[in-house]
Amino acid sequence: MEEMICRAETPLFWVGALTVAFLTLWLLYRLLTGFRIWVLGNGQLLSPKLGKWAVVTGATDGIGKSYAEEVRLAAPSWVLSHVLFSTVNNVGVSYPYPEYYLHIPDLEHFITNTINVNMTSVCQMTRLVLPRMVDRSKGVILNISSASGMYPVPLLTVYSATKAFVDFFSRGLQEEYRRQGIIIQSVLPFFVVTKMTRIRKPTLDKPTPERYVAAELNTVGLQSQTNGYFPHAIMGWVTTRLVPSSIVIFLGARMNRLQRTGYLQRRKLREQKNGASLKNE
Repeated sequence: MEEMICRAETPLFWVGALTVAFLTLWLLYRLLTGFRIWVLGNGQLLSPKLGKWAVVTGATDGIGKSYAEEVRLAAPSWVLSHVLFSTVNNVGVSYPYPEYYLHIPDLEHFITNTINVNMTSVCQMTRLVLPRMVDRSKGVILNISSASGMYPVPLLTVYSATKAFVDFFSRGLQEEYRRQGIIIQSVLPFFVVTKMTRIRKPTLDKPTPERYVAAELNTVGLQSQTNGYFPHAIMGWVTTRLVPSSIVIFLGARMNRLQRTGYLQRRKLREQKNGASLKNE
């Protein structure tokens, strides 16, 4: 028995040493990669070197508006003859409040509208801008997905599914065209202070659109799929690598059921108040 243990000591030692060395190198690589992305950034990749024009969809407010402002600062569009260097597909619609699929008001119209805005528009805009980028062997397309597309989100199921499509569409195209000098990035933010999220007060994990976009643009060219903002990246890593997807789905459903109940209660109170006011008149 002692002889067998002695014989096993050397192989076990090397297995343990190699395992520790591998894990150390892996951790060092991850730390250096994180430092490169979240501290050093891409050196302002979006610059006039790529061209003078950009297209930003959904730029009336929130994240889209901030992208338009940042891109305009990066490459002033003052010469009409220059071609596109960047496209930000940000246009999107969500639920008015979390709801079960069959209870969504005007379900048929909601389905058509959500798919057309969140999916079809991304494909069509890409079809329009990509050929000129390929001709020049340079260009950037940022498709704004959502953290809701990283896993199913019950009571926001249609929205979640359309954003998952945007993520898959973007990563597939990136592999198709990366050898031709084109950058196509899938952006998956968590909550940002916008009208769509109805969040008014920024916090560390819920940044303003300006703060989010400034951070996200530094990841272009470094990540084909990104949460765009360091606290969001941590949240994305935890919810996809550490926590089982079944738990994430369960917690998402629980949160949305609570939001649904609160919304319907507030709506009922408003209707009762309005009814009482009309009756008094």
